[in-house]
Amino acid sequence: MTGLLLFHVSAFSQDTNFLVFLCFGQSNMEGFPGIEEQDKGPVDERFQVLAAVDFPKGGRTKGNWYPAVPPLCRPSAGLGPADYFGRTLVSNLPPHLRIGVVNVSVAGCKIELFEPASYQSYASNAAPWMKNIIKTYGGNPYQHLVEMAKLAQKDGVIKGILLHQGESNTNDKQWPAKVKGIYDSLLGDLNLKAEEAPLVAGELVGADQKGACASMNKIIGDLPKTIPTAHVISSAGCAGRPDRLHFTPAGYRELGKRYAETLLPLLGNKKTESK
Repeated sequence: MTGLLLFHVSAFSQDTNFLVFLCFGQSNMEGFPGIEEQDKGPVDERFQVLAAVDFPKGGRTKGNWYPAVPPLCRPSAGLGPADYFGRTLVSNLPPHLRIGVVNVSVAGCKIELFEPASYQSYASNAAPWMKNIIKTYGGNPYQHLVEMAKLAQKDGVIKGILLHQGESNTNDKQWPAKVKGIYDSLLGDLNLKAEEAPLVAGELVGADQKGACASMNKIIGDLPKTIPTAHVISSAGCAGRPDRLHFTPAGYRELGKRYAETLLPLLGNKKTESK
C-alpha cells in the first residue's frame, strides 16, 4: 500500500519550473577524465544531475537527483559540455527555474549503438572495454536513456536533447538520417513534441585545432536539413587536447556555454553575455 501511495504522489509532483535536458553521445559528451579544481564546485543547487548509474564513491544512487558536480555521466568520466551548459543556464535564467541533465553516453561508440534496431548487432561486436560500459546501461544505452528520462519526467519537463557524437562515424553521410531516427524514437517514446524539445548537436574538435575528425563537422552542419528543430553548435576556438579528439577543460567550458546560449532564446530568455 505504501508503494502505491508513493507512486501516486510522484505521478503528480512534476514541477514545470524544473527544465530537464537529455544528453547522449560518445566520449566528449561522457566527459574526458581530468577535472580541474575550478570545476569541482560549489555548483549552484539549481543545477542537478539525475544519476544514470550508481556512483559508489560519490554517494550517488541511480535514478536520484544530485547537485551537478562533475562527473555527470559515469564515475570514471570527467568534464563535458553538459557541465557548463547547465551552469550557464542557471546563471542566466530567473531564480525560480531549475535545470536538470540526464547523461547516457558511451566512449568510442558509433551512433548505431543508440539505434533501437541496430544496437544489438553493434554491441555484440564491440571491444571488451566498450562492452563493459554498455553493461552499466543494462546492455541497451538507448532504452536506459528512455527509462531515466521517464523518471526525470516525474519531476520536471524535458526541454531539449543534447548530442555530441560523430568521431566514430566520420565521413558517414547517412549520419544525419541515423540521428533523426533516434531523435524521432525519443520523441515518440517520451511523448514529446519536436518544437518543445529541440535537438542541439555540437561540432567535433575543429580544423583550427587540427581536429582528427574535423571533416565530420560539415556533415554535422547538415543536421538541420534533416531535422528542422536541430541546432548545431560551433566548436571553432574551443581548445582541443593533443590527441586531436577531445577538448581541454577550457574547450568544454566554452562549448557547454555555447549549447546554453543557443537554448536560452528558445526558453524565452536573452542570450548570455560573453565574459
